[in-house]
Amino acid sequence: MRHFDHLPDDVRRRLFWREPEPFTRESGRDVLAVALGATLYMPGTRPRLAHDLTRRAAKGAMSSVVCLEDSIADEDVPAAQANTIAQLRDLAESGGGPLVFVRVRQPEQIGQIIEGLGEHAGVLSGFVLPKFTQTSGAAFLDALDDTAASSGHHLWAMPVMEAPEIIHRETRDDELVAVRQLLDKHRSSVLAVRTGATDLCGFYGIRRGRDLSIYDVRLVADVINHVVNILGRADGTGFVVTGPVWEYYGGNERLFKPRLREAPFEAHDAEDLRHTLITKDLDGLIREVVLDTANGLTGKTVIHPSHVGVVHALSVVTHEEFVDASDVLGTDAGGAAASSYRNKMNESRPHRAWAERILTRAKVFGVAEADVGFVDLLAAGDGW
Repeated sequence: MRHFDHLPDDVRRRLFWREPEPFTRESGRDVLAVALGATLYMPGTRPRLAHDLTRRAAKGAMSSVVCLEDSIADEDVPAAQANTIAQLRDLAESGGGPLVFVRVRQPEQIGQIIEGLGEHAGVLSGFVLPKFTQTSGAAFLDALDDTAASSGHHLWAMPVMEAPEIIHRETRDDELVAVRQLLDKHRSSVLAVRTGATDLCGFYGIRRGRDLSIYDVRLVADVINHVVNILGRADGTGFVVTGPVWEYYGGNERLFKPRLREAPFEAHDAEDLRHTLITKDLDGLIREVVLDTANGLTGKTVIHPSHVGVVHALSVVTHEEFVDASDVLGTDAGGAAASSYRNKMNESRPHRAWAERILTRAKVFGVAEADVGFVDLLAAGDGW
């Protein structure tokens, strides 16, 4: 698998100073956690699930989650689980697709699904563990580790921070510290920590509008801040924390002005692309992904194929970022120096963890040519 492999070779060579590197299901956690990128969720009831996973992977979606939880009515869970098993077996027989995870409701479903897949269990990369707490999480992680040991297949866990104990202020700190201790015991199985904004909003009867980012909803923004603070530290004790879902994919009446400046699109003769992004409410997604990155998150949950290209275009490392990161890591002596671009100060020690993360992202998503920006990367994608 390789990000942007769906682009023609000549287009990819034109866009990238350093092209994305391939990765596999067996790649290390540091690479795979970043390679998740835009993780596309699909309900387990889809009758052509295997076909859809393959088709979306061919368009650039390198990770997907098959959901058996909130997207499925209670009475449909048994049929959805049976369909998921059958479809994943078909996916394996056809040669496999993206990194695939299943979002389960109960710990026992982990063993049931792997048993149902049988010799095709390798098609599954792991499980998403919903409404994760110190109490519920132990059973999920024990079931995952036991199933991995008995099946001989390594399985990744992605716990979701979306329980009431996480958003309620009086329990949040103790809960997150306890979750950190639990995840640390199972560190070899934890790929990334996901954030569940929809559930967190629901506890207070809130649903953010298309004109707002999740960071405008202060209740949830505070949770994200605490999750990154306790679970996302860059000192070797933390995990990759992914961005919450963007819910919108169709245009509607707008209350506020679009957030996309005209100049970058005019400079690349891409005014029609700007109009399309605004019409599909993707300017809001663009802003939220930028804010995700600024707040320490990597990758994002998405529910529509049109979101994938936006997240991935914003995941490509700019030439300036790569040069800065390389300069920072080029010395162990500390100190500060003007950047090679002569527009900022780079400090060797404070910027080191950032630089290391930039170089990991550069391996997975590549480094853009010096004159290539977000508009170029997005315009090159399919489906606009």
